[in-house]
Amino acid sequence: MLQYSLKRILMMLLTLFIVITVTFFMMHSIPGDPLANMAKKLPEATLKNYYAKYGLDKPVPEQYKIFMKNLIVEGDLGESIAYPGRSISRTISETAPVSAQWGFVSLIIGLVIGIALGMIAALNRNSWPDYLVSFIAMLGVCLPVFTLAALLQLVFTLKLGWLPSSGWGTPAHFALPVMASALGTVATYARYTRSNVLEVLNQDYILTAEAKGVSRGGILTKHVMRNAMLPLVTMLGPRIAAIFTGSFLLEKMFSIPGLGFYFYNSVTSRDYTMIIGTTVFYAALFMVANLVVDLLYGLIDPRIRVGKRGL
Repeated sequence: MLQYSLKRILMMLLTLFIVITVTFFMMHSIPGDPLANMAKKLPEATLKNYYAKYGLDKPVPEQYKIFMKNLIVEGDLGESIAYPGRSISRTISETAPVSAQWGFVSLIIGLVIGIALGMIAALNRNSWPDYLVSFIAMLGVCLPVFTLAALLQLVFTLKLGWLPSSGWGTPAHFALPVMASALGTVATYARYTRSNVLEVLNQDYILTAEAKGVSRGGILTKHVMRNAMLPLVTMLGPRIAAIFTGSFLLEKMFSIPGLGFYFYNSVTSRDYTMIIGTTVFYAALFMVANLVVDLLYGLIDPRIRVGKRGL
């Protein structure tokens, strides 16, 4: 397991280096000037100081060398162009927890409801509960998240007046973004749980357990759930990363001061440093989450743990 983990960590570092390099040069290949808005308002001498401050007066390869040196030696992702004086690292440390708060609640609700609905659908195949769950899952997959968010704001804010349409700071502000985000998780896990449970129920060892007189509850808890959950764990990696990154559109629509909100603004304002810094954070978080999920496989299925020792 240790050898496997070390190999994965080395691969993660190599992948992260490639992501940083590609993102950096792609951002600097985009036509236009990130300081164009400032150029309209500031004197030429002051503008030159800003170009020097962000290193934009140097060739791109030299800018890349300076960026990598600061990142590796000091862990410094740079300073935001759109928000002068605000470091990228500080922005991430302050906004990621905000995204994590409502993202964690959304994930837990989506997992619990999605797995429960999937189990219900599988155990009642080709009956009305199965059709209802399939309809909910299809709705969650087909309905764009921004459309659902707008509908929730229309119903619960404008029509009923129960919940605030945007903002942050009270439990009431959690409700609408959590509902809008959780539907996609519910739909995904309901579909996969249903198909995985049906596949496990058709296995020979389930028939053997039934022939031995094992109760229906015992079969579900000891055989079906454990074997059906393994494929579902695979999807946890991206979902765990999404807890901290949040949803760009939802945080913008609901005015949540999370990392997704700032990333969205950085794209629209062409804030090179913020885009590169948050992309590095997203990539690192995604890879760490996938590593954690892979290590969880060994806890769920000992056969995988044995296989890893042989790598």
